[in-house]
This record gives sequence, C-alpha cells and structure tokens, in this order.
Amino acid sequence: MIRFGIVGCGHIAAKHVEAIQNVQGAVLQALCDSDAERMRPWAEDGIAAYLQYRDILQDPRVDVVIICTPSGLHADMAVQAAQAGKHVVVEKPLALTLLDAERVIAACSKHKVKLAVVHPNRYRPAIVQLKKMLDEGRFGKLSHASVKLRWNRNQDYYNQSPWRGTRAMDGGVLMNQGIHSMDLLAWLMGPAVKVRAMSATRLRNIEMEDVALAVMQFADGALGSVEVASTVYPNNLEEEIALFGEHGSAVIGGPTAHWIKYWNFASLDKQEALAFVEHTHLNPFGEPGHTHMIRDMVEAIRDDRDPHVSGEDGKRALQMVLDIYDASVNQRSSEEQLISL
Repeated sequence: MIRFGIVGCGHIAAKHVEAIQNVQGAVLQALCDSDAERMRPWAEDGIAAYLQYRDILQDPRVDVVIICTPSGLHADMAVQAAQAGKHVVVEKPLALTLLDAERVIAACSKHKVKLAVVHPNRYRPAIVQLKKMLDEGRFGKLSHASVKLRWNRNQDYYNQSPWRGTRAMDGGVLMNQGIHSMDLLAWLMGPAVKVRAMSATRLRNIEMEDVALAVMQFADGALGSVEVASTVYPNNLEEEIALFGEHGSAVIGGPTAHWIKYWNFASLDKQEALAFVEHTHLNPFGEPGHTHMIRDMVEAIRDDRDPHVSGEDGKRALQMVLDIYDASVNQRSSEEQLISL
C-alpha cells in the first residue's frame, strides 16, 4: 500500500480523501492542520492527526504528502517534504514564482522523490479526446486556440479567509481559477513566445486581479486568446477551450468544460462525429480527475517513473500565468508613459 498524508484540511482536501478511498493500493495514513476541528470529519481510527507539519514529515508510515494549504505556502512545504524523503502531490499552483517552482523541482530531484501537480482537468473525457485528436494530427496546421473562464467568485468567497486574493498567498483569478485553463493551453499548444495582456480589479475588494484578457503567439506561429474572470453575475457561466486548424475544429465548453459543443474534422464524416459526441456525452464527467492523479502517483512510485502531471508541467502552467501578469504590467507602464507625454 502507498500511504498518503494530507496537509491542509480545507475544502479541496475532501476530493483527495475521496480519491484515496477510491484507488486500489492507496490508503489515507495521516492528516495535518493547525485547526483540529478541520481534521475531524476524516480523523478515524488508525488515521494520525497532526497539528504541526514537522510531525507528519517525521511519520515513517507516510509515503506521500499531499499539500492543500494556501498557495503561498506550497513551495516551502514541498521542499521540506522532499527533504524528509516524502513523495509530493501539490495542489495548484506549484508555486507563486518561477524561482520557487524551480526550488521544488530541484529538491524533489535531489532527494529522488516523485512530484505531481494537481491539474485534474486533463482527465476529463472530452479533453482526453481533444488531446488524442491533436496528437494524431487530425487538426492539421493550427491557426489559433482560445480559453474562456467566465465564473463567479463573490466577495463572500474572498472574505472566507484573509489570504484569498492576496499577492503573497493566492494571486488573482488567473493564478487561482484560471491556472487550470493555462495548464491545458500549455499542454496542448506549448509555451507562448509572445504575450500581450491587460488585467484589472473591477468588482472584488482584493489585492490582485478579478478579470484578465490576453493574446499570445506560440512557437509554431499559432495564436491564442485568454479570457478569465471571477466577476460574472450571478453564477459560473462557462469554462471553454477551443482549437482551430486547417483540417479540424473543436470546442469544449459548458460551465466546467465537460461538454463537446463543436467537433468537426475532415477525417470524420458527420455520422462518425455525431456518434463520437453522443458517446462522450453519455458520461461527460468520467472518473474524477483527483482519482486519476492519486492512482497515477501510486503507479509512478511502483513503476519508478515521473507522474503524468509533473513538476515541469506545473512550472509551464505557472510560467503562462506569470507571462500574462508581466505583459499586463508592461501594458500599464506603456500607457502611463504615453499619458505623461
């Protein structure tokens, strides 16, 4: 059995507990949180409960540490876990800076432990098929791609915890909610080589942005567009990713990017395409992405391979977010210079 310990027992921890329970060969060994009450729902007999992080790291029964703490704590805690000889699963984002992301990757490499970053959207059935069509060359030469995240996170959400929406501990809508879309974009299209962007804090009383727009160019010349917002009234509206090429077009959308909205390829006749879409929609949510990630970590340890969503993958998604932040700052600086002239 591969024995897991969860650090940070807030909302997202529940998904990891459920995933561990659903994966053969995985067992929940320990919990850690500075608030004992948050651990209570899962603190059953045989599951250790620690108030101090150092104590779970010193527990020889724990093989893997899952870090579910505020984002600004991820890097230091991941490095400490690696130094203690624990494999590491880090909730998104891997870190808030590239330097910290590289520290985590280097520490895991030095201490020969596995590192996975939680980007479960890759396992959605429609996304899996999108990647398959891309890898098979069904799109031909790509012209452009786009992602949209039009969600609602009201002020009550940010007021739940003082770290939410801060530069030091959280980031804005790009780093918190939008980074999953950035991961998909980087996974499908590769890194951006040119970025132009604007961001703003329009409706929420937070330190970072609640809306951002960007355009970019990828290494092969294809273009991309990004729209992310936590300001959509009154509820989440849509999460969408779309790819367009010389021989194919695909749009996956709905409130959480599970539904195939458009699927048209020169290599598929209309009946084949319709049958494929109908089959995918029979079970659009599939097995939860967190379950896939826990199973993948178990198999990565046993097979001595890298996890499918590695530290380098987490770094690439972070890089795209930071590139948009940098481009947004540069845009504001350029506008200020023009005004001063």
